[in-house]
Amino acid sequence: MEDFDDNEPLESEAKDETEAALAHQNSDDTLYCEAETLPSVEKEKANREDSETDLEIEDTEKFFNIGQKELYLEACKLVGVVPATYFIQNMEESCVNLSHHGLGPMGTKAIAITLVSNTTVLKLELEDNCIQEEGIQSLMEMLHENYYLQELNVSGNNLGLEGARTISDFLQENNSSLWKLKLSGNSFKEECAALLCQALSSNYRIRSLNLSHNEFSDVAGEHLGQMLALNVGLQSLNLSWNHFNVRGAVALCNGLRSPPLESNVTLKKLDVSMNGFGNEGALALGDALRLNSCLIYVDVSRNGITNEGASRISKGLENNECLQVLKLFLNPISLEGAYSLIMAIKRNPKSRMEDIDISNVLVSEQFVKVLDGVCAIHPQLDVVYKGLQGLSSKKNISLGTNPMRLIQNYAEQKKISVVEFFRRLNPTGLMTMPVGDFRKAMIQQSDIPINRYQVRELIKKLDEKKGMVNFGSLV
Repeated sequence: MEDFDDNEPLESEAKDETEAALAHQNSDDTLYCEAETLPSVEKEKANREDSETDLEIEDTEKFFNIGQKELYLEACKLVGVVPATYFIQNMEESCVNLSHHGLGPMGTKAIAITLVSNTTVLKLELEDNCIQEEGIQSLMEMLHENYYLQELNVSGNNLGLEGARTISDFLQENNSSLWKLKLSGNSFKEECAALLCQALSSNYRIRSLNLSHNEFSDVAGEHLGQMLALNVGLQSLNLSWNHFNVRGAVALCNGLRSPPLESNVTLKKLDVSMNGFGNEGALALGDALRLNSCLIYVDVSRNGITNEGASRISKGLENNECLQVLKLFLNPISLEGAYSLIMAIKRNPKSRMEDIDISNVLVSEQFVKVLDGVCAIHPQLDVVYKGLQGLSSKKNISLGTNPMRLIQNYAEQKKISVVEFFRRLNPTGLMTMPVGDFRKAMIQQSDIPINRYQVRELIKKLDEKKGMVNFGSLV
């Protein structure tokens, strides 16, 4: 499954077909919302008679009439920096990755000046460039004028409180096409959380936000919980590698409840791994899952959750009808906790769970038999565990027949291609298919004897990305 750090350029190959497949799905079925395209944004420019920005440079008529390369070179000359060759070579591409280029605030400003009038760059990566307060100010001013840029990564730039203030001021205006923002590793503390959450409470454009590897603790958790209860746009939130403990975890989860209680109704993906939720945080998460009707992906890996916490999360799973992925890796859970999770799915006929990750847990043969029974009821389900108790790691490795070879043999007998076999599994007839639907279709088809472990290997071979398998990878 894809993680939150989606640094791949925007792809255009097979675009029409992929978009058709995504359109076919209900929005709640889509695990990964980052790939969606923001509708065209109406330009909401304010009256600027007395509002010249710092990006406006002398002889604007001259710069309006010259090309992008010339504009950038002039901007570099103006601010006194050496031009970045990579930017010159790629400024007409949809994705420009300038991470780790040592741009500094002035180098960032030169790029911002150029992007004011750029219409091709949709994704800009500026991680680890020491852009500082002046650099982020230049970028936010640029976004007041540029209505084409959709994704911005300014992670690892130590922006601190003043950087958070500048970003928050921009977010409150809701007047750009930006929908994906990465702010990981910027030394954001509690005051920063207060500023950002105030802005995000009323912002409806940002749909994917990465705030991982910051210094948020319990007070920030309270701000974030309040923000989630009010926000109407955010679909993906990454808060991994922060410092939330029980108090912050409870406050955060309280913002995830569904009506009739005031709560978030848009968030689909939440990553709070590498924090300190503990069992009390797990209880709050279980309560949220019992009521929430939007979340489809939750990662609480390494949060000090024991069997008691797993049991509390399981209570929520018994009533949840939307969650598809639950990651509990690296929590001190044993066989008892693993049982509580799969029995919760068994008790819930409306469960849509596809992937439970407890891959540090050793299970028993009896557990596997029970799991087989649960998977018979929920064929889309896959539970990843470490192995069987009492067996060596070598014996735990599945040595079943290569699933692709089975499919190739069957295709040859029927005189069809392997791609055609897979296409027939898909009700849409397209070359891409959601992972859960594919797993269910493979388990339920009767022509080829194949188990869920073989299906798991098959999914890995089918270029699984953004919760979709791609049969086109076989062509």
